[in-house]
Amino acid sequence: MALRHAVLAALLDEELSGYQLAKAFDLGVANFWHALPQQLYAELTRLEQDGLITGREVVQDTRPNKRLFAVTDAGLAELEQFTASATKPSSMRDDLIVKVQAADHVDPATLIAQLAERAAVARAKVELFGGLLLKMRRDRSEEDFLRYGERIGPYLTCLRGLAFEQGNRDWCERTIAVLREREAARAAR
Repeated sequence: MALRHAVLAALLDEELSGYQLAKAFDLGVANFWHALPQQLYAELTRLEQDGLITGREVVQDTRPNKRLFAVTDAGLAELEQFTASATKPSSMRDDLIVKVQAADHVDPATLIAQLAERAAVARAKVELFGGLLLKMRRDRSEEDFLRYGERIGPYLTCLRGLAFEQGNRDWCERTIAVLREREAARAAR
């Protein structure tokens, strides 16, 4: 997947400025694709040059003018082609997991501190994703929203982000507990 596909997917619901796109990435898209704001602005320029999005200038009285971007028919065709292409299996590259792999040979207190920090971040993201899911479905049940909602793609990706962060949180907390129990057992000997 290229950044272009993530940007095109983020622009499907409404016109967004570069700033709004960066915020959308921070809130929703970041659970499956990370990009810095300057990368997003550069990608918007490329997408517009390639005819996959169109931009329009919006004059504002009290602020600087802004450009809003929307997906073109060619952009939709690009997403259709991307969606039809083969998907590679996901893989995990995480320096914290490498550190835990070495747990038997390093100071567990250092690992516990890093795991606790990761668990705290995961808990915050779980809360964020939970709030986003509620906001998307409003007063509807999840089953009703998934069956009859107008646009479920963002909801489903948010569900995946939620599950991912719940898994991160649970693994970190379990690993902390195991490391602490082993330390206590060693100290008792």
